[in-house]
Amino acid sequence: MKKKTYTFTEARQHFAAVLDTAEQNGEVRIIRRNGSIFVIRPEKSRGSLLDVPGIDLGISADEIVDVIRESRENRP
Repeated sequence: MKKKTYTFTEARQHFAAVLDTAEQNGEVRIIRRNGSIFVIRPEKSRGSLLDVPGIDLGISADEIVDVIRESRENRP
């Protein structure tokens, strides 16, 4: 697949489209007037640190709520 190339002015004016193209094609190139070339590519998501697998305890949501209510009622 041919890599998409933008001039600096095009990239600045259509930055959202540049990012969309990079996401679809893997990367885009931006060329300045002086010949400098820059590459934008999406970074692989590492995921959230809070994204952890669940544990099946074999109890219902209602049972969990009951336990929480009971523990709150028994506070000193």
